[in-house]
Formats: sequence, structure tokens, C-alpha cells
Amino acid sequence: MGIVNLTPDSFYDGGKLQHIPEILGAAERMIQDGASILDIGAVSTRPGATNVPEAEELRRLLPALAALRKAFPETWISVDTYRHRVAEAVLDNGADIINDISGGNLDEAMLASVARYKAPYILMHMQGTPQTMQQAPHYDDVFREVYIFFEERLQQLRQLGHTQVILDPGFGFGKTQEHNYTLLHRLNLFNTLGYPVLAGVSRKSMINKLLHTKPENALNGTTVVNTIALLNNARILRVHDVKEAIQAIEVVEFYKGIQ
Repeated sequence: MGIVNLTPDSFYDGGKLQHIPEILGAAERMIQDGASILDIGAVSTRPGATNVPEAEELRRLLPALAALRKAFPETWISVDTYRHRVAEAVLDNGADIINDISGGNLDEAMLASVARYKAPYILMHMQGTPQTMQQAPHYDDVFREVYIFFEERLQQLRQLGHTQVILDPGFGFGKTQEHNYTLLHRLNLFNTLGYPVLAGVSRKSMINKLLHTKPENALNGTTVVNTIALLNNARILRVHDVKEAIQAIEVVEFYKGIQ
């Protein structure tokens, strides 16, 4: 899953893609490098990010979505939003997947919307909001609490008749360094819930704090963490750097195939 940020203030590539030709060029490179999903977002969810009005989110999203849908009709397009009205608007305009950082916590109507549209739904765990999530996050048992959150949300979705779900433990979203690596270490156990698991660690602070890097020179660390996630049976990698992620996938698949 290649990240296509339409935001001016995302932590790594904010402001780089402001015009349709730039957006299409970035998407084309990702697809050529092997991306099977493009994940587009118009609201930064980095720690402390400023909230963006719904109308502005749609203003950023809809023209880009239309252009991407026309240019790449065979590629799956995911939209990163936590608002059900935005989700419905993009699904009406060609999006395939909804990627909700809040797992329905920031908009209680989201689950019903994705169920009504029968849209694949990325269910992510976040403690707090982007504005508050890194202000002393606390868990008694981070893995258990994220697992229970998934169980509860999956039950709600099943009651709505919806089972097309991808699980994302939400690395960096209301977690300390230790929380993040605990979830990474136990990532395979989320597969017992019966749904594919997504890992989104690309260039995040869980890498930078450990290696004393910055987002712009965190590619090597990202590849290492992506490889660990794959060894723990992550099915989707959400990344800024598709070519390197594909290489990690190829190595791990070959390694797992050795008897």
C-alpha cells in the first residue's frame, strides 16, 4: 500500500503533492514499483496535528480521487478518513477501501456507513485523538487492550453484516516506544482474529527514536521493521517507499518457502 499524502503538514512528505500532475506522477511510480493499493489522505494525523474541517478534507480529496480513478482504473484506492460523510462521498466517487485511524471512535456512524456500502474497512486502533494521543499514553497490557478493542469492533461490524475488514494495531497512535515494539513482537497473534493484518510503520518515530534518525533518513530502519512485521505475518505494508517494501516482501516470501 503506497501512501499518497495530499496534506500540507504530514510528518514526512506533507506539501509535496499539491497538484494533480504531481499526484498522478507519484502514484504511477508507486504502481510501477509494485503497489497494489494507493492510500490517499487529506488530513494529517501526526501527533499534535491541526484539525481540518470536513469541507476542506473533501476539497482536497475529490479532485485527486477522480484523477487517480481515471488514470489507474485497475488499482485499488483506499481513502484515509475517520468521517463517515467523507467516507460515503469518496465511495460514491470511486474509492474502494476506507482506512479509519480511529476504528469508529471519532465518528460513531462510520461502521454503519462502511457496512451499508459493503466497503473493505481498515480498522485501526488509536488511544485518544491525533491532538492528544502522544500525551503520556498508558495501558495495563497494550496487546490485550488492542486485541479486545478489535474483538468488540469486529462484533459490531458482524452485527451490521460486514466482514470485509483489515486490522491495523496503529503503530505510533497513542503508544510509547515499548508499546509499539510489544505490538510488533506479538503481531502474529492478531491473525487469530481471522482477518488480515496491516503494518504501518514507515519512517515513524518508533524507528527514529530508537536509531536517532529523522523521517527523511529512516528508510533503512523502516525496511528492518517492515521485515519483522512480515516475519510476524503482516499481510499489507503501508509505506512511503514501495520499491524497498516489495524487496522486503520478496526476500521474506523466499525465506519462508525454504524447507
